[in-house]
Amino acid sequence: MLFVLLVLSLILAYLLGSIPSAVWIGRFFFGVDVRESGSRNAGATNSIRVLGTRAGIAVLVLDMLKGYFAVSLTLFFSGILSPEFLSFLRVGLAVSAILGHVFPVFAGFRGGKGVATLAGVMIAMLPASLLVALGVFVLVFVLSHYVSLASITAALAFPFIVMLVFGVNELSLQLFSILTALFVPLTHLKNIRRLLIGNENKFQLRKRKNI
Repeated sequence: MLFVLLVLSLILAYLLGSIPSAVWIGRFFFGVDVRESGSRNAGATNSIRVLGTRAGIAVLVLDMLKGYFAVSLTLFFSGILSPEFLSFLRVGLAVSAILGHVFPVFAGFRGGKGVATLAGVMIAMLPASLLVALGVFVLVFVLSHYVSLASITAALAFPFIVMLVFGVNELSLQLFSILTALFVPLTHLKNIRRLLIGNENKFQLRKRKNI
């Protein structure tokens, strides 16, 4: 029975991650599929480009909440599983939610890059490390105005922040931080190519008419 509940929790985390905030907000409120405009990515950055700042911020918050609530499913197993197993379960739920965002069952398996959902996961698991990584993100973004470069740099720095700055020694969290450093660049390969040839779009806040 416990095994079944664990599997169901992973499936639920994936379904939470699969809620396509950008796609649904774009379709329901603007009659636009963000995956067909701008960078064609179903995430907060492209939502701001295509739908406007307010809609993009709504997408950002909702995508972060998906990751946070997915990891919070471990509360149902508190007192049942050992702390070590709970820690690995959090990582499993986090991965499921992020995969749901990237490959959402509710949107034809065409989702976003998972950065906002990843941030929500980090709020639940490693909030202090996230704050430092956010500082790296902001610094790189302010200097370059490239969201992709800032995201990649913060992700690559994340394992060092977790293990060296904060000295986290839980194996599950160490593995998660390394997976983060691998995952974000992999989902940004097209951006990396555009950065190398100087063809990446710089980010500008904008307002959309008729919101």
